[in-house]
Amino acid sequence: MASSDPVVLTVNAGSSSLRLNLVRGEQVLAGRHTEQSLDPDAAQETVADFLGEVGDLDVAAVGHRLVHGGVAVPAPMVVDDEIVAQVAAREDLAPLHIPPALALVEAVRRCLPDVPHVLCPDTAFHAGLPEYAATYPLPEEWRRRYGLRRYGFHGLSYAWALRRAAGLLDRPVPELQMVLTHLGGGCSVCAVRDGRSVDTSMGFTPLEGVPMSKRSGSIDPGMLLWLLTGNRLSVSELREGLEHRSGLLGLSDGRSGDTRDLVKAGDPTSELALTVFAHRVSREIAAEATSLSRLDALVFTGEIGWDQPEVREAVCDRLGLLGIGRPAIGDPGIDRVVSAPDAETAVLVIEPREELQLARETLSVLYPAVGYV
Repeated sequence: MASSDPVVLTVNAGSSSLRLNLVRGEQVLAGRHTEQSLDPDAAQETVADFLGEVGDLDVAAVGHRLVHGGVAVPAPMVVDDEIVAQVAAREDLAPLHIPPALALVEAVRRCLPDVPHVLCPDTAFHAGLPEYAATYPLPEEWRRRYGLRRYGFHGLSYAWALRRAAGLLDRPVPELQMVLTHLGGGCSVCAVRDGRSVDTSMGFTPLEGVPMSKRSGSIDPGMLLWLLTGNRLSVSELREGLEHRSGLLGLSDGRSGDTRDLVKAGDPTSELALTVFAHRVSREIAAEATSLSRLDALVFTGEIGWDQPEVREAVCDRLGLLGIGRPAIGDPGIDRVVSAPDAETAVLVIEPREELQLARETLSVLYPAVGYV
């Protein structure tokens, strides 16, 4: 890190959290993290308070995480009113994420009106999905009219983990074929070949794929249609249940959506929740591996993937056919290889650092000649 590197404010608004960080190079100079939904009316005050605490640092740019860029933001780009309006018009693609993200965009633009702001979509990492992986088996008219395709998510996390894994393995990114899994409040799996995403478990929205903390993941669409008929559930009731009361929380009968709580509880209901979760994640990892001609490594990232060895073990125990053995716990707190030295397939654990990837992508847009990415 050079003292002359620009300072970037990164803004990461999750469905129920907010992370603000000031980043220079690969160092976080200051940060604030809240695990609660942000009141849009309080967004500007929250940001202004944070900036007031670090008033001696000159912010050169702001990078905003955008979960779903859709067709409006297929790659990182500078914010303007037109782009914000286009994203807002399709906020129903990710209703848990886009509204708070846009509230933060507007709040920070008011706080820092004289610096460039960049939207960095999680979907950009998957923008080059092969057509066969991106296309849903739906009527062509629907796909054309509504833009129905697989977008994929957690791209900032995957981009960071891919680069770090290549460094740990001492191999160039374009030479690697890997499956990566981001396990946290949201969960997904991604196959990477030759440095690019070639398949992923999340699709048109962040609701598809493996079970998550409170989101269901993939469910039989026939069952959903059945629930919507005969006055069983309304559309709003179904949406609320799938997005807020399913996943680990639903599997544990409301005990918790946090794997740490379920591991500690150890009762049959919690154990079933963890077993279903590990089964579905391992099944998806095996499915994603079919998009590769070989498997060089399996990478765990996200809060659960990074800091929950019991979950990693349960997943890996089901993947012997892929040459994956039970990982060692290793030295916690550092990015590391946790598989045995003679393992057929390496298993890595990478800390999620979306704020650093946000800063890199922001600077890559503003200073393309410098080569930040």
